[in-house]
Amino acid sequence: MFATPAYAQAAGAGGGAGILIPMVLVFAIMYLFMIRPQQKKIKEHQAMVQALRRGDQVVTQGGLIGKVVKVKDDNELEVELAEGVKVRVVQTTIAQVLSKTEPA
Repeated sequence: MFATPAYAQAAGAGGGAGILIPMVLVFAIMYLFMIRPQQKKIKEHQAMVQALRRGDQVVTQGGLIGKVVKVKDDNELEVELAEGVKVRVVQTTIAQVLSKTEPA
């Protein structure tokens, strides 16, 4: 009437491989739809920040619009918000470049 212990253990041995395939598929889908596009966006932002030069009109992440007056080597910009109002800004806080200047 009852199954022997050896027979009962043999039936449950194949269940470990069944969960591995869905986990690999979930990771692959997450990589394709979440991780890879985010990495691409970060690379584009870094390229935009590296291409900043004097005269570019930019928008900061805080929503301030200004013109780049000076690009410093230590990851810093000087941005003129209004006539005579200049602020120092970290380069990575630039959200968007509105207009680019022509290279001299």
